[in-house]
Amino acid sequence: MYKPGKNIFIGEGHDIDPSAMVGYKPDRHIEDLDLKIGRNARVRSGSVIYLGSQIGDDLSTGHGAVIREENKIGDGLNIWANSVIDYGCIIGSDVKIHCNSYICQFTVIEDGVFIGPGVRLLNDLHPPCGCCMRGPSIGKKARIGGGAVILPGITIGEEALVGAGSVVVKDVPLGMAVIGNPAKILCPVDELRCKSGKKEKPYE
Repeated sequence: MYKPGKNIFIGEGHDIDPSAMVGYKPDRHIEDLDLKIGRNARVRSGSVIYLGSQIGDDLSTGHGAVIREENKIGDGLNIWANSVIDYGCIIGSDVKIHCNSYICQFTVIEDGVFIGPGVRLLNDLHPPCGCCMRGPSIGKKARIGGGAVILPGITIGEEALVGAGSVVVKDVPLGMAVIGNPAKILCPVDELRCKSGKKEKPYE
């Protein structure tokens, strides 16, 4: 339950459901426990937001979403039901994370990225070692299709597209579409055509 007090700073216009937990104390020792959330936050029931993160304006969580400590997050984050942002991530503005997705520690996500349902971002090259963890980096306006798996340290270029169910084991160049397991380049995103016929290019 949200209770204003020490280490919790939330901007005006927030709407936090009674069963959401805002200000959960992490078991890990961290230097700064302050939780800062901007204006107009909408936090739905079952969500847990830990102390020790900085989150911009217009946050919106689905039911059961979790945002861990030591994250730096821009404005307009939408994180839907049962998705998790683990600790130590850097996330830009206007990022959308669909249901049941896992954003691992030390991930970097730039502005305007869309992450589909059931996506898994990984950070441990040889688990459970943990000594050289490095999350993926996802460039501006990239789109990650549902069920995709992105391996540790992979870079997804700006405006790239990862097809649903793909397993990405190599960096994806900017503006390219990749599909498959292991994911391979299909074509530039700009060459894709809308199969419904309602528009020429689906990713303009």
